[in-house]
Amino acid sequence: MGDRRGPGADENPHPVTRRLVLASQSPARLALLRGAGFAPDVIVSGVDESGMTGTPAEICLELARRKCRAVVSSLTANGDVDVDPPVVIGCDSVLELDGVAYGKPKDAADAITRWQLMAGRTGILQTGHCVVDLATGRESSAVAATAVRFGTPSEEEVAAYVATGEPLVVAGAFTIDGRGSLFIDGIDGDHSNVIGLSLPLFRRLLARLDVSAVDLWR
Repeated sequence: MGDRRGPGADENPHPVTRRLVLASQSPARLALLRGAGFAPDVIVSGVDESGMTGTPAEICLELARRKCRAVVSSLTANGDVDVDPPVVIGCDSVLELDGVAYGKPKDAADAITRWQLMAGRTGILQTGHCVVDLATGRESSAVAATAVRFGTPSEEEVAAYVATGEPLVVAGAFTIDGRGSLFIDGIDGDHSNVIGLSLPLFRRLLARLDVSAVDLWR
């Protein structure tokens, strides 16, 4: 089979001009960005996610802003923006069901209870996004929403899934890019948003700040 990359594939056709920082410890968000051509530095914000009130959309957007701003403050305090001011992206996801926001389950029992509630129903995966361009200090933020249609796994399947530990570390107690994908009948909307970061929305938020997404490619 021939090389699909073509001639000059090892050369970067668009040399990076800007640095990108991901204000999240999520491996899924990092993998999404890498798969889309970015190579972000990762800085965990350490923001306390408990005690938030409001609608699911308000909660995830406020947490995304807090995470992004915390990392921006850290970078500014350390003088890491003087020579190469980065773009910072912060995100937070919740599952909305019956108007209630569900983040990560507290434990295995909570995850099982979640699946008993979600099975056979449709929830809305809400992800708040906040982008700050440290070259200008400007900020742009928005929420992406994707409808998720859950299947009806058996009690044995749910128990086996929870035992893997996967649903314990993600909002809504499910994934669409791992074992949990077996139990998702379909989605209406942006697939990447369900994973944790809407790539199309990210591009639009950058554009609002007059930053081209391709200038952040590696």
